[in-house]
Amino acid sequence: MASTPLPIRHVCEEIHDTWGRLGHLVRALAKKNWAQRHQILQTYRAMYGEDLLIRLQLASQLKDSRSETFKLVFLWMLEPCDRDAFFVRDALEKGNTKALVEVYVDRKSSQLLLIKQAYLARFKRHMDHDIASEPPQPYQRILMALATSHKSHDKDVDMHIAKCDAKRVYEASEGRFGMLDESSMIEIFSKRSIPQLKRMLSCYNHIYGHDFTKSLKKKTTGEFEESLRTTIKCMYTPTKYYAKILHTCVKGCTSDRSALARVLMSRAEIDIEEIRDAFHAKYGVTLLYAIQQCTPTGEYRDFLLALATS
Repeated sequence: MASTPLPIRHVCEEIHDTWGRLGHLVRALAKKNWAQRHQILQTYRAMYGEDLLIRLQLASQLKDSRSETFKLVFLWMLEPCDRDAFFVRDALEKGNTKALVEVYVDRKSSQLLLIKQAYLARFKRHMDHDIASEPPQPYQRILMALATSHKSHDKDVDMHIAKCDAKRVYEASEGRFGMLDESSMIEIFSKRSIPQLKRMLSCYNHIYGHDFTKSLKKKTTGEFEESLRTTIKCMYTPTKYYAKILHTCVKGCTSDRSALARVLMSRAEIDIEEIRDAFHAKYGVTLLYAIQQCTPTGEYRDFLLALATS
């Protein structure tokens, strides 16, 4: 029989009275949705005159074995746009292009605007300026094109435009000998909204019988082609994309140590169930089992498992 959730005030009392006992903190917060977490933050402040977020952040900065778990909980308790601002900053510091692609592809235009505002408020810097550089790298050209695509005034998806763009993309790739026509790709990605680009990719598949990413494999693979493939996979088949990211994490095949927690937090209240199904179908084991096998026993692993089943 499932246990009855504690009232918000009781959750706040438990957090306050058992502070430092991470097992209690994990059980109190890991399975809460954003509305509940927001209410906990407000109630905790009203009851104890203290900002729980600040307390968690300070604990995450301590030099002990518990800091990583406190950091995980701190990020989980942030507003999604604020959390994404931290993810972007971390990605820029580490040169992690995939984390940046995920934000620019998977967030709505209204969400991206809030992320940029949160980034400016947190770090006193403009996010787009930090991403851009001179001369721009291939992945940066794609990201800036996506930033422009979010400003598209065409809110409705147009099938005729999608078909025309699919043919233009074909001509810029498969219909062309040698290297991919980068300028044509950047132009299309700059002028169309993210939903319109998704429809274009769907039309491409329907017209030519395969995903556009397959044609990119046939080209001489350079940094631009690899960045474009990552972007398109995240955009067109997100559940498969995230399942693969998680698999590389649990297998230790990536230098991006934060990817496991980042993906689980980002997708926990969106499509984590579909990602779990895609993971199982592709790799033959459950995501929970894979996390258990790659992560040492403890509160950090318990939190990850809770996110994966949220």
